[in-house]
Amino acid sequence: MNNQSKIPLYDALIQHINKRPVSFHVPGHKYGEVLQPEAHRYFQKILKIDATELSGLDDLHSPEGAILEAESLLANLYHTRKSYFLVNGSTVGNLAMIMAACEEGAKVLVQRNCHKSILNGLSLAKADPIFVEPEFNHEWKIPSGIGLETVKESIKLYPDAKALILTYPNYYGLGYALQEIINEAHRHNIPVLVDEAHGPHLILGAPFPPSALQLGADIVVQSAHKILPAMTMGSYLHISSDLINRKKLEEYLAMFQSSSPSYPIMASLDLARNYLGEYTQEDVTFLLTGIRRFRDELANIPAIKVLEYPNDNGDPLKITIQSRCHLSGFELQRRLEESAIFTELADPNNLLFILPLLKDGQSFPFEETLLKIKKALAGLSVHTAHEIVETASQKISSLAIPFKEMENLEIKELPISIALGEVCAETIIPYPPGIPLLLKGERITIDKLSQLSRLIQTGARFQGGALLKDGCIKIFCTA
Repeated sequence: MNNQSKIPLYDALIQHINKRPVSFHVPGHKYGEVLQPEAHRYFQKILKIDATELSGLDDLHSPEGAILEAESLLANLYHTRKSYFLVNGSTVGNLAMIMAACEEGAKVLVQRNCHKSILNGLSLAKADPIFVEPEFNHEWKIPSGIGLETVKESIKLYPDAKALILTYPNYYGLGYALQEIINEAHRHNIPVLVDEAHGPHLILGAPFPPSALQLGADIVVQSAHKILPAMTMGSYLHISSDLINRKKLEEYLAMFQSSSPSYPIMASLDLARNYLGEYTQEDVTFLLTGIRRFRDELANIPAIKVLEYPNDNGDPLKITIQSRCHLSGFELQRRLEESAIFTELADPNNLLFILPLLKDGQSFPFEETLLKIKKALAGLSVHTAHEIVETASQKISSLAIPFKEMENLEIKELPISIALGEVCAETIIPYPPGIPLLLKGERITIDKLSQLSRLIQTGARFQGGALLKDGCIKIFCTA
């Protein structure tokens, strides 16, 4: 099956709606007929395809019709053994792949700058995570990917590891030497699980970095909604080897995914796969021309610097600008938002733009955006003060307290200023990007305290750490 022009699930929904069905079934809005008048403008049309598991519409948890055909087309596009639609975001894919690969107490090598859903999966599995610290990019002032030598050392220390969990590319689009890392893991029969949330489009080829699937990863999770034209929460999961138990994986997907999956989300996944499957070289050329023009114009603004990927190993759809003035990345973000320009994320130094995967002839307000940015940043003087960035002191580490033991310990509050050396009793996550700064069960080090202080000072938002505003943090009572 290789006809990527087909959109079987979307077509099945349209055929169903064309019958003008009368609903005596869920959901309660009855194809948008039961709805407040003021909501009609935005909701009524989409609710026409918000159906349920009716005849002809198949069942996500036991597909044999339109959904099966749509998932088969997905697997064909990505050249996988089996691919799945996810309606609960990449989060559910990350949870399911970890549970399928890891048993209680199993040693698991984990890239430290992973998404919180990876850590939640490890906690559910009661695995024993061994954290592999990424390299630090001093120009970008952010963690990037993990180094091959660090992976080799971690495997040498933990040869019985049951999995290696990676994030690729990182949130800012930075790639790294993933091929060599996968090869090294496979030499030791260790499956490689990849959170490729920001990379569903990487199969397009150069100048995009290669996809983890093309490099031999065993299982890959992608957020279709982050880059492709899919609805929020629409994601894909791909399995490409026998190192992962497919039966267990499917059991956990059935367990974690909603028993009432959204048909609009699933249909948008079908449409997004079709959009990518019919992407041409002419589309790539058109896209890159527009991106290059936008980047060049941004680079002419004195108050900011447009960062370049090392060795061109990065995603062209991501543009990171760095402050060259007195404003932090968070302050730059707020200033642009006053002009109705909303970026993906800010950190103390940078601001990240995610660009659309346009096709030849499609438009996007790049010129209007540039005018607004130039106006918003006009008159800012260049500031070149040197900043010292704290980096992790340990390349390979583990939790100070295993997941299994945490539930039996008491928790107390402590001023952040005297928390050095204590064991954190909460996970503190700057959001976005959703990468935990401090993990529940992790020893609080001087570099973590320094980063936390810097984030608080520059206006970061956090998930967890409700007491941070009062200058306190939760710790475990271990004495």
